[in-house]
Amino acid sequence: MNVVLTGIVTGLILSFMLGPVFFVLLETSIKKGVKAAIAFDLGVLLNDIFYILIAIFFLDQVSDLAEGSDNSLLMIIGGGLFTIYGVINFFKRVSETKLEDGRLQKTTVTHYFLLFIKGFLLNLANPLIVFYWFSIMTIGYPENDSAATDAANIEGAGYKMILFIASILITFFSIDLLKIFGAKRLRPLVTRKRLIALNRLIGIVFVVFGVYLMIKGTHEMYTSNIQ
Repeated sequence: MNVVLTGIVTGLILSFMLGPVFFVLLETSIKKGVKAAIAFDLGVLLNDIFYILIAIFFLDQVSDLAEGSDNSLLMIIGGGLFTIYGVINFFKRVSETKLEDGRLQKTTVTHYFLLFIKGFLLNLANPLIVFYWFSIMTIGYPENDSAATDAANIEGAGYKMILFIASILITFFSIDLLKIFGAKRLRPLVTRKRLIALNRLIGIVFVVFGVYLMIKGTHEMYTSNIQ
């Protein structure tokens, strides 16, 4: 129970960190509905699981990468992708027909699948996620016994790791559902001008985050080369 409760508390704290995905999640809920936003969020969740598996099975490699110059290169590449997406989103057009009679955009099974892929790829474009989960597993473990705090000792803390990470992911997804249903209530207030403003806000968030990653990556690469 201590492991589960610690995972839930950790998930609650981390859920309220506003990242780029948060804004896209709200936008999807407002423009395309709850089901579409859940499809997008499931893609993000699957990518989190993918990165968690990488962090678990390649602990040594991830640790070396986190401290090496390759980390800087990943930041620069990821930052570039986020910046490009932000610019595209900033200038994205909003059609009048999408808001006709206050109806949601029509979403088919194919659209749900594409939104799922979009969520997966958007999270995949952020190279810091794998280090983020790696840090949670190495320093965020409950209890002070060596089996729980030593992330390299997977066999000794296997079931605790599963409970801890599962608790965080379930909490993440539950909070995201609250965000999605909360955004649904904003739909009656949505107009074309407000959607344009939302697109631009999302674009600015992505560009700022992307530029931050590129500057941080460039700085770390420069510092590493000097040393």
